[in-house]
Amino acid sequence: MLWFQGNSMQLARSSFGLFLRNCCASKTTPPVLTLFTKDSCPLCDEAKEVLKPYKNRFILQEVNITLPENSVWYERYKFDVPVFHLNGQFLMMHRVNTSKLEKQLLKLEQQSTGG
Repeated sequence: MLWFQGNSMQLARSSFGLFLRNCCASKTTPPVLTLFTKDSCPLCDEAKEVLKPYKNRFILQEVNITLPENSVWYERYKFDVPVFHLNGQFLMMHRVNTSKLEKQLLKLEQQSTGG
């Protein structure tokens, strides 16, 4: 009887481990949408409003280009904010192009689900 209980416990542990691996593997991290912005940027504020319906489909990361540690981005984008990168790749600038955003998000979602 002890042998049976021991194997049952081992089977339960192994099944639970398999369940956890599958569960974690199916969860994907949402893409990161980086917004390069600066203080007093009405276009940036407008862009954030336009992005609200999409907020559950990405992680929004804001980068204030006027901070000293972001001087490289300041030199690149000082006349172009807002600028957006999706997963580190340039996506758009000045205004949110919702069709372009939607297309890229769908593409990433399909890749993450294997579709």
